[in-house]
Amino acid sequence: MSDGLAPTGEQRDPYEPRPGLTHRDADWSGLRVVVAGLGVSGFAAADALLERGAVVTGVDSGTSQALTERARILEILGARLLLGPQGQQAISEPEASLADADLVVTSPGWRPDNPLLAAAAQRGIPVWGEVELAWRMRPAHNPAPWLTITGTNGKTTVVTMVAGMLAAAGLRAAAAGNVGTPILEAVLHPQPFDVIAVELSSFQLHWQRSVSPLASVCLNIAPDHLDWHGSLAEYARAKGRVYANTQVACVYNEQDPATEQLVVDAEVVEGCRAVAFTLGTPAISMVGLVEDVLADRAFVQERRTSAAELGTLADLQRGDLPPAPHVVANALAAAALARAAGAPPVAVRQGLRTYVFEPHRIALVAARAGVSWIDDSKATNPHAAQASLAAYDPVVWIAGGQLKGADVEELVRGAAGRLRGVVLLGADRAQIAQALARHAPDVPVHEVASTDTGAMEEVVAAAASFAEAGDVVLLAPAAASLDMFPSYGARGDAFAAAVRRHLGE
Repeated sequence: MSDGLAPTGEQRDPYEPRPGLTHRDADWSGLRVVVAGLGVSGFAAADALLERGAVVTGVDSGTSQALTERARILEILGARLLLGPQGQQAISEPEASLADADLVVTSPGWRPDNPLLAAAAQRGIPVWGEVELAWRMRPAHNPAPWLTITGTNGKTTVVTMVAGMLAAAGLRAAAAGNVGTPILEAVLHPQPFDVIAVELSSFQLHWQRSVSPLASVCLNIAPDHLDWHGSLAEYARAKGRVYANTQVACVYNEQDPATEQLVVDAEVVEGCRAVAFTLGTPAISMVGLVEDVLADRAFVQERRTSAAELGTLADLQRGDLPPAPHVVANALAAAALARAAGAPPVAVRQGLRTYVFEPHRIALVAARAGVSWIDDSKATNPHAAQASLAAYDPVVWIAGGQLKGADVEELVRGAAGRLRGVVLLGADRAQIAQALARHAPDVPVHEVASTDTGAMEEVVAAAASFAEAGDVVLLAPAAASLDMFPSYGARGDAFAAAVRRHLGE
């Protein structure tokens, strides 16, 4: 390692392992990099670095078949690998693996207090996330601009909506990042993209410093991942990094003042504007609703006196139920980002009309005898469930699972007046039951004690006994699923299957 001084004798930036690593064709050769975690993003990082001549050591304590297969490829490419017990030792006793390291690239799930990352920070070794690396792996000339999206809830919906709007505008666009496709794969794709919409988690944002997006948004802030960040303030601070160095527009939620404050606090490129999205009538520099019209008063020339029509609520409706308010808010946020990237109003509208909603997000499973059955299994925290419940009245609510320490008092208090009945399942159902007893004592509650995945049959039967014509039966658990199901998707699939069996479909 160097002595920390630049050749001129001036103090070198401690975040830079070597001067000039700002694009894919820079001199990466011989750079000694420890890649912490060899999941999908870690593999992509190691592969990109090896291709450019870096000396890579991969560290992971896992032993899964998928990891073994990825490791075999990296080994053929020349990486040194410390896996399983060796990897665990390298993490708990990191001195040897960091002895000559110039850089650590960490996967997003690794916490800053992980012994290997903490030791790197103590030694003055730069630690990058894969998003930081991806930004520095862009081409030197005409790189695709990024639109960056974060928030406690709604990220995947917005990033995929944006990509659809951009595609409708004739642009080659990608949805990447936390959404599934590693951002490095999008950046290094052999057929370059015109624009990349990037979903960023708070974990990923914690490690980024250099990203300068064309436009950015934080959709909302609610307590989440506090065990990783240590506090709500640190979690919000990480989310706020989405706005750093934004060039054209920082988009925020007018109904969530915390997001506006993050914009106020952000260091942005000179000339960057703050643009709000709102479910109310938009003022200047906002996108919002005028009756049933999605209207733009931010990206039109005469925004003081006019607005552009971006679509209507009917463009978002699927089936007989009107779009939920948070779905409309997500559409407005996506529209603002697409408009910042130059998409015309007609492309925004086309993107809304053709958008295919992700599974388990306000998905209509069935409608029979005036009762609609909705799968929102993706509502894995109280904030998401609150947004879902606000869309329907009256509602039979199905909730429960792993609350991970989350408080449900505000959620239950706010929803009490619209509840026809509640069905509870999962490990932490008692906490929700206690809140219901305090805030909705007259609402009937059925608790499903079984934690077997087959318990969903009882859940659906109980919900059907509560429901009346005109009601919505809503699976919006406000909790994680791993106490009973492999994933929130498996939970939603079990619910949908049980509903269809109950209805004889």
